[in-house]
Amino acid sequence: MLVDGKWTANWHPVQATDNKGGFVRQISGFRNWITPSGDAGPTGEGGFEAEAGRYHLYVALICPWASRTLIGRALKKLEDVISVSVVEPELSDEGWRFAEPEALNDAGYMHQIYTKADPHYTGRATVPVLWDKNRNTIVNNESADILRMLNSGFGSLADNANDLYPQDLRSEIDALNERIYPRLNNGVYRTGFATTQVAYEEAFTEVFQMLDELEARLADRGPYLFSDRLTEADVRLFVTLVRFDAAYNGLFKCNLRRLADYANLSRYLENILAIPGIAKTVSIDHIKRGYYSIKALNPTGIVPVGPQLPFSVA
Repeated sequence: MLVDGKWTANWHPVQATDNKGGFVRQISGFRNWITPSGDAGPTGEGGFEAEAGRYHLYVALICPWASRTLIGRALKKLEDVISVSVVEPELSDEGWRFAEPEALNDAGYMHQIYTKADPHYTGRATVPVLWDKNRNTIVNNESADILRMLNSGFGSLADNANDLYPQDLRSEIDALNERIYPRLNNGVYRTGFATTQVAYEEAFTEVFQMLDELEARLADRGPYLFSDRLTEADVRLFVTLVRFDAAYNGLFKCNLRRLADYANLSRYLENILAIPGIAKTVSIDHIKRGYYSIKALNPTGIVPVGPQLPFSVA
């Protein structure tokens, strides 16, 4: 990680634990918002007005948080408005790296993007990152924020036919997100990166309780979590489910059941993959190569050939 702008140690997935030995995720450090007018958003400062060609998105195809933003960009038809750089799937000793120095900031590693924005930055150099080409700084590195600003922050530059956070569902979306995130989205990480048996079993139980709850929810509604209305809750759930059998079931020891064993969730996954623009945000090759490059969990670096997945992507 970075300490006062200097890379200090080889990358490791666990930087902090709680008193049970459970995985604790870092809080995002950049929380500004792009808005149609350039006024300040819910957090941070103003001055980030929506403009075509001004902003750039740094992502990893293995990362569910980054994939949230790629999906938001695709659904809102912002591909020609926001440019993208994709890091290599494997985690290096200096974290995320580029195959060759990327054109925008001439960086070989993601942590160099962070120190360009803040020469004294302390913390992990995570993805996604939304970069402002005009001000040469990071706008935001919190995927939940970025997904919402992609939905509403670009005004007429975006396709607003599909509102991922509609006013009449906001309280229900927020409540469902608050249930799914700790138990499943972050729950798989709490399981895989647990450092004690107690922490592992607690997280493991919550992962499968949540999957069971969602399987039951989808039994009497669909094709999405809120019937026929695709929302950000679906985007946030999808990115975890699409990685489950390929990475979390095996490497992260979330092995009570596979996603393939859930009929409704499997059908739900296929429904979302069929939406134009979604499948191209998914790379099973990157997902497997990336997760299985984590030395703390897979020191040999061997990438499994399987499993057979309950869906296909181009």
